[in-house]
Amino acid sequence: MADSDQEDEVPNVNFVPSLLFIKRGVAKANPDKVTLTPQELARIINDTREDLAEEGAEGMESSEEDEENEDSQARLASQAERASRNDPNADEFGFEQYDQESGEPVLRIGSVAVVDPDENIQDGDDDSEAEDEIIKPTDNLILVGHVQNDSASMEVYIFNEEEGSMYVHHDFLLPSPPLCIEWLSYDPGSEGPGNLCAIGCMDPIVTLWDLDIQDSLEPVCKLGSKGSRKKNRPKVGHSDAVLDLSWNRFLEHILASGSVDQTVILWDLENGTPHTTIRKFSEKVQTLSFHPTKAESLLVGSCDGKVKVFDCRSTTNDSSSYKSWSLGGEIERVCWSRQNEFQFVASTNEGRIHYVDVRQDHPLWSKEVHEKEITGLMLSGKVPGMLSTASADGTLKVWDFDEQDARLVYKKNPKIGVIQCLDECPENPYLLALGGDLKTKNFTVINLLDNDVLTNVFKPRFDPASARQSSTEVEPPTEAMEDASISDDDE
Repeated sequence: MADSDQEDEVPNVNFVPSLLFIKRGVAKANPDKVTLTPQELARIINDTREDLAEEGAEGMESSEEDEENEDSQARLASQAERASRNDPNADEFGFEQYDQESGEPVLRIGSVAVVDPDENIQDGDDDSEAEDEIIKPTDNLILVGHVQNDSASMEVYIFNEEEGSMYVHHDFLLPSPPLCIEWLSYDPGSEGPGNLCAIGCMDPIVTLWDLDIQDSLEPVCKLGSKGSRKKNRPKVGHSDAVLDLSWNRFLEHILASGSVDQTVILWDLENGTPHTTIRKFSEKVQTLSFHPTKAESLLVGSCDGKVKVFDCRSTTNDSSSYKSWSLGGEIERVCWSRQNEFQFVASTNEGRIHYVDVRQDHPLWSKEVHEKEITGLMLSGKVPGMLSTASADGTLKVWDFDEQDARLVYKKNPKIGVIQCLDECPENPYLLALGGDLKTKNFTVINLLDNDVLTNVFKPRFDPASARQSSTEVEPPTEAMEDASISDDDE
């Protein structure tokens, strides 16, 4: 019996499908804690019960619901088309209008429960525990999507590089596995910036959570609706899982989402509604990214092997609104270069990476770098020529690249199973966070400078002063780097 009980303690499923590093200094030192009133708690319980009951009933009528869903999606798409027909000079993607004042926002970001100031951290008897609760200006947050058996959550880690500490500060329970996470400081209805994150799940709904509030049972905002016959509520937004999110840091009330339903939606966060739906895909949309300096450019990769760059100012509905490259396989991740505004890198399920200049019709180079799909891809914004890749084959690799080729510098098996995701610390580009599916260890942070070869090759290229500059500033293109020896680290 004792052995059986111990086996039961080991989760059958335990993996990290998504994670995100958050820059220092944006989080509230003492996050608000909330106390649910009996009425709020009863409402949440009743709403959840009704949603579960309705989803069960809808599952028995899936074919009819699918037809209604297609009709709803078609209606949403036709809104932009009608606007363009009525006004031949209309901006289909709405980016010209985003520069104008739009008046009082309809959507309000706020807590779903009552914030209790008395619950905030104060000086108490246990000083060490209270100190752990305080988020310091030198702390990074790391948002870690976590799936364990039948439960899904997003854990908010505190990571302090100086102290060498890392622990879970608080978490949010989620209705389904979190497939993607995006941070945004835009807070509709507030004069100042916020500290929010958007999460895309197996459900078609995008949820927004306030990271400065603990113990929330609900998001502060939901983008999209599955619809409800009982409540006479139409379906809005995506009809299937949301695979990636990208926030526009220039037009701050725009959030892009890509889905299994083969669409990209540009959400207007002021209203909490889809402004534009892009349907130029024949397979699920797996990855997307707004350009770091050009607000109108959106890079999208889909499972038909194509990468497209959309000009969101375009008023046309044809192929002139985007440029496309066929790279083969399924596109797993895409990433813009911060050293050259015309270049990006894309990875595929075939273990290949492609380096592309948008001014050319074919990639500058393509290379097979992993045995399986490349699930993590990071072009360093601070270290010219440093490219990190992570794969389902369980390895992390760091490359020295230029416009001609990429040369392997470092290889490591972090022993977290199949690697699902990868991100870079905003202040220290040599710190990488990785998530995997090993039941006993599925999350780790690696310091690349622990390896002497990496230190010799890349450390001289990093100017710490650049880390304090705006993350949107474009640095000049770098010249080709000299070849470097390869380090294989299998600790």
